[in-house]
Amino acid sequence: MREVERTRFVDAKPAELDAILSPSTLLEAAGTFTVVDTEAIDEGQRVVARGGGVEAVFVFEERPDGYDYRQVGDRGPFQAMETTLTYAARDHGSDVTVRSSVSLGLPLAAVTDRIAAWKRRSELERLLDTIAADHR
Repeated sequence: MREVERTRFVDAKPAELDAILSPSTLLEAAGTFTVVDTEAIDEGQRVVARGGGVEAVFVFEERPDGYDYRQVGDRGPFQAMETTLTYAARDHGSDVTVRSSVSLGLPLAAVTDRIAAWKRRSELERLLDTIAADHR
C-alpha cells in the first residue's frame, strides 16, 4: 500500500464544514465518481458510486473532526483504499487534511501502487480545491 497526504487552508470554520460536507459531497468533489445510491448502516453510511466504467462501494464513518472512509467489496478501482479527512480550526478558517492509503493488488506492487497513489493524489487535490472554492 502507498500513502498520500494533502493539507489545505479553507476559509470556513469547522462548524461550517460540518454543515456542508457529506459522504456524497466528498466522493463527488474528488472528481472520479458520481454517487448513485446511499444507505444508512450501523457503521455510518454506505455509498455506491460510478465513474470511468467502474462501480464501487464505500463505507463512511463520521468523526468529530471529519470522516473516515474506505472502499469495500471486490468492485472498484482499488484492492484497498482507506481515507481520513480531518479539519482543525486555524485563524478565521480551518486546515483540512486528507490522508489516503491505496493498493491495486496487482503484480509489481512497487510500481502499480505508486501509480495508484499518483492518481489518488490528484483526486485529493481536486477534493481540497472544491472545498476551498466553495468557501472563497
